Amino acid sequence: MKKIKKKQEDFLVKPNLIDYTQEYNEFSWAEVEEQFEGLPGGGFNIAHEAIDRHANGLLASKTALVWLGENGERKEFSFSQMKKESARFANVLQRLGLGEEDRIFTLCSRLPELYISAIGTLKNRSVLCPLFSQFGPEPIIQRMRRGDAKVLLTTQRLFEKKVRSLLDQLPQLQYVLLVDAAEDESDMIRSLPALMQKASDSFEIPFTDAEDMSVLHFTSGTTGMPKGVVHVHKAAYTHWSSGRYALDLHPDDIYWCTADPGWVTGTSYGIITPWLHGVTNIVNEAEFDADRWYRVLQDEKVTVWYTAPTAIRRLMRIESEPTQEYDLSSLRLIQSVGEPLNPEAVIWGVEKLKMPIHDNWWQTETGGIMIANLLSQEIYPGSMGRPLPGIEASIIQQNDDGTYSEVSEFAKEGELAIKTGWPSMFRAFLHDKERYEKSFTGEWYLSGDLAYKDKNGYFWFVGRSDDIIKTSGHMVGPFEVESTLMEHPAVAEAGVIGKPDPLIGQLVKAFVSLKGGFEPSEELQRELIGFCRKKLGTAVAPKEIEFQQNLPKTRSGKIMRRLLKAREMGLPEGDISTLED
Repeated sequence: MKKIKKKQEDFLVKPNLIDYTQEYNEFSWAEVEEQFEGLPGGGFNIAHEAIDRHANGLLASKTALVWLGENGERKEFSFSQMKKESARFANVLQRLGLGEEDRIFTLCSRLPELYISAIGTLKNRSVLCPLFSQFGPEPIIQRMRRGDAKVLLTTQRLFEKKVRSLLDQLPQLQYVLLVDAAEDESDMIRSLPALMQKASDSFEIPFTDAEDMSVLHFTSGTTGMPKGVVHVHKAAYTHWSSGRYALDLHPDDIYWCTADPGWVTGTSYGIITPWLHGVTNIVNEAEFDADRWYRVLQDEKVTVWYTAPTAIRRLMRIESEPTQEYDLSSLRLIQSVGEPLNPEAVIWGVEKLKMPIHDNWWQTETGGIMIANLLSQEIYPGSMGRPLPGIEASIIQQNDDGTYSEVSEFAKEGELAIKTGWPSMFRAFLHDKERYEKSFTGEWYLSGDLAYKDKNGYFWFVGRSDDIIKTSGHMVGPFEVESTLMEHPAVAEAGVIGKPDPLIGQLVKAFVSLKGGFEPSEELQRELIGFCRKKLGTAVAPKEIEFQQNLPKTRSGKIMRRLLKAREMGLPEGDISTLED
């Protein structure tokens, strides 16, 4: 595996104002538990820790939510207001006869009601089930049906466009709550504003066990139905811990997570984590627009920004000098998640934003950040970073007898595994016990990601286990080839697959999207192949390059290599419910 040859000293990050070294080494989950208040009558509920305990104390009047509407509106909600509004929603659910473990699905753009209902759902001990508002009808119905939906909270436009005609496929659905309807349509289709107006703004959270189900997320596989990933209230321990160590949240921070709550990042780190720390949370309703994003960073004086590689690559495609065109002086930390961050993006951050972009790794199943590049540690461009305190990660390999053992050698590839027992570990795949059990071997959770660990304790992503390319006896990780292609000035994005070849098993084929000002040509194909051969060697470099204006991506921004491969080989495309339009 090729290592990224950059001067390490160019990417040193000065220590944080608070030196976490001692507490990092002495970390225990029991001490994290002491950071929380717990319910007055006993038990543990995420909503109480994220909103009510602040509203009942010194942060009552502090701004919890700043909402930026796509048409220029701006609204602020204090922790006290969030407590009252989420209490109203919890009372609405109770009045409708909904309670413990009833599934409340949300299909809504990033409106204040979405965030209020999320907290209110958790207060009521119901289960929050977020859907991405840009899903089409089929993925919506699939998830609602599989998730035993009792309630759908949505807008009139989304309901008419995507759900109404399919209601007969949802026999368990009891209510549709429309956030923008003035009055009820029927006993089933209700006006949320009317219900909220009649509801009390006082709500006593019932006893909640830390192991009670809290959030249900769906993650898509290569084939078959989406998997329902079950999380519990105790997951907040990981959210708080990762908020402290990976996101370095302090009380005076202004925080912006660009992820939609329809994805796990947008819930875990766009709702729960900042409020566990009593931090002001920015919500931008509008979709990606470079100028708007930079102005949000500038005007809201964002200090900690959590975004995705796709967004960063879009910004990289624009010829600009952000720190000269905008005042980004408040910004002190950028974290990235969703898929591996190419080394070139880290370098671009240093050059254009005057700070590195810190990659981190986790999955829907882990519930929270497991491995990260911390603000106080050196950054190796392309690395996932080191495990957070309380997290034990290892590289394991399968033996001939089917058992697994840890890889002791540095830089040897294997499957990335996390030792079980961290608080946000998923507790089940809904209605699929067998699949859940196959996700573990002994005390290890099997991530399905291939990686290796270097002598400094940093982990490096190689690829998904089913993405690895076997060519002429070599094992090639697509991410390595994609990252090298992105070092070329013409390349905006790249997706790499293995294409069957009778002579060498598989040949490396790259699909490339170009930056503005460059046009596809045979000459550029040859140039890119030569560029990769020089950097990677002939065995690893792509032998074929195909230009595409846009690569297929999930709506969360991940390049869908399996879809590139399926289309190349004329195979069934599998589950494409998360495919970007």
